[in-house]
Amino acid sequence: LPPSIKSAEQLLRVFPSLNRDSRSHTEVSAHLLSSLFTISSRSVVFLCAEASSNYSVWLSVFWSLGAVQMLSTTVIGCLKMFVPCCLYQHKSRSEYPPNFIMIMLFVGLMRFTTVVLGLVSLKNVAVSFAETVKSSAPIFTVIMSRLILGEYTGLWVNLSLFPVMAGLALCTATEISFNMLGFSAALSTNIMDCLQNVFSKKLLSGDTYRFSPPELQFYTSAAAIIMLIPAWVFLLDIPVTGKSGQSFILSQDIILLLLFDGCLFHLQSVTAYALMGRISPVTFSVASTVKHALSVWLSIIVFSNQITILSAAGTVLVFIGVFLYNKARQIQRETLQAMAAEQRSENQKPLLQDEDFQASDSR
Repeated sequence: LPPSIKSAEQLLRVFPSLNRDSRSHTEVSAHLLSSLFTISSRSVVFLCAEASSNYSVWLSVFWSLGAVQMLSTTVIGCLKMFVPCCLYQHKSRSEYPPNFIMIMLFVGLMRFTTVVLGLVSLKNVAVSFAETVKSSAPIFTVIMSRLILGEYTGLWVNLSLFPVMAGLALCTATEISFNMLGFSAALSTNIMDCLQNVFSKKLLSGDTYRFSPPELQFYTSAAAIIMLIPAWVFLLDIPVTGKSGQSFILSQDIILLLLFDGCLFHLQSVTAYALMGRISPVTFSVASTVKHALSVWLSIIVFSNQITILSAAGTVLVFIGVFLYNKARQIQRETLQAMAAEQRSENQKPLLQDEDFQASDSR
């Protein structure tokens, strides 16, 4: 344990998941949100991969995907925030943090960068390889959670992350479609996404100012739009035709794909923030690792990506690492719960025992 922990209250602050009441209250909603997040995010990935691989006008599709994703989640988030709805009633905030604009711009920049780099990686490498690279998220999240949130993880939990990294290295070394630009973009997306998750968790669970998931989703999306518009205007060069010879602007399949992708991206975004408010950043990253591993096999089936035996072994090793992490996390939780209960019982002991009262009476 960290030497700074001296009481059960401090233990619960460092490990909020040890609180039985809060944990039991959020387990069902966390599982539901995790399922929605997995379905929506995987759909977004496959739609983006389909667009970037099937159209020669990939630069136009690339920037249009990023713009529509951010614009759709901003518009839908704005409607949820400011239009009365039976499904969600937003409570207006009386005051904002003094550095509110800078905070939202910073998180918006991370979201903008994550979207752009993610699309670059999907263009240059296979979906299976890009998702395997992203499976290294837990180890980056452990480091950032420790530095930013002060969240402590035990030795066995940290050791369980190494099979994940080993599986990633094995997949990288044996990947047929390896491309340095795609690999660098996927790894940068991973690091930026981990930083965004940890920082968002800090905003969702702050002591003085605490943002709700819809608030954080809307404000950061609006900030990302501000940064995306100049890039979209200056870098987008819309060609006249694509592979099929049809006009890119008037292509109905492209328009439908963009709209569908935008709605799914909003669902992914809002469920991710809601899930982050209920679990730790490390657990969120490990849950995302399962999602990435699922995408690896789905991409092999959908896109017929070729893989080697060693690459398949690396993917299995990632699965094993996630399983070991869950077991180590469970053991750590049970051990710390026992320590917290023991600490509470010691704090509740009376300062004077019955023998002390009897000795004072005899005198």
